[in-house]
Parts: sequence; C-alpha cells; structure tokens
Amino acid sequence: MPEFMFDGWQPLGRTLALGVLAYVGLVVMLRASGKRTLSKMNAFDLIVTVALGSTLATVLLSKDVSLAQGLLALALLVLMQFVVTWLSVRIEWVRRLVTSEPALLAYDGQLLHGALRRARVTPAEVFAAVRAAGLGDLSEVGAAVLETEGSCSIVKRDASAGESLLEGVKGGPERNAH
Repeated sequence: MPEFMFDGWQPLGRTLALGVLAYVGLVVMLRASGKRTLSKMNAFDLIVTVALGSTLATVLLSKDVSLAQGLLALALLVLMQFVVTWLSVRIEWVRRLVTSEPALLAYDGQLLHGALRRARVTPAEVFAAVRAAGLGDLSEVGAAVLETEGSCSIVKRDASAGESLLEGVKGGPERNAH
C-alpha cells in the first residue's frame, strides 16, 4: 500500500491522542473565557474562530507542533479574543475598530434604498426578515436594522414604541435632527 494512503499506526495514534487532548483543552479555554467568545459572530469573531480552527488542525496534523505549543497557541488566541472584547466594552474607539455599527435598512414602513446598497442587502432579504418576524407587510415595520453580526432585526411599528432602540444605529432617527 502506498505511504500517502497509510503510513502506520503510530501517526494515527498521535492524531487521535492529540485531537482528544487539544479539543478538551480548547473547550476548557472557551468555557473559561465566557459567553462572549461563543456568541453570534461579527467579522472580528469570525477571524478568531477561523484562527482557532486552523491552529487546532495544525496541532492535529503537524508532527512539528507539540501539544504544549498547540495549547499555548490556542490559549493565546482565546486570551487575545478576551482582551479585545474586554477593551471594546470599555473603550469606544476599540469597539469601533473591531465591530461595525448597525445600519438602518427600513424605517416607518419604507425601505431605505441607499442604505440597502451601501450594506449590499437586497429588498428580498429585508422582506424575508420581516416574514421571519411574523409580519405580513412592510407597512407594519417600524425599523429594519442590519446588526453588527449580519442578522436583520425587525422592530414592529407601534404608536407606543419609542426610538431609543435605534440609538447608535447608522442612519437612525437622529439623521433627521437639525
């Protein structure tokens, strides 16, 4: 049998042992770092997740990387994720650096076509979010917001609802201020 198909039991045993240990180590680190690490992802979170996956794969498949090196690399990525998210909660410019701001896509029953183009969202995607929110018509929508992690939130049009939920949303009601 050619070596590229099977090169012995020892490499398989190494992959199995390292896989279990590295996986357990990563789960422990992610649980210790808090819920934010596992929350819905924005672009920054996606990058960290891909880096964690790549590092785990390298630990599993590269004979040149020891378990200790791999766990250190995983711990470093989790620690950096924790530090950046901790800072982003406390420092505005860090938050703006690592996350996008939510964008208003529809307001008061009307699509905002310029905002849709800038966000690269189609009207059909907004309509799908409206339907998913249980509404039957765009006229029932007070606001449709593209959130920082890419989901679309729908706020039902309601005479008693204020605009406080749209505070900090790009293109929000403050756009109409003087």
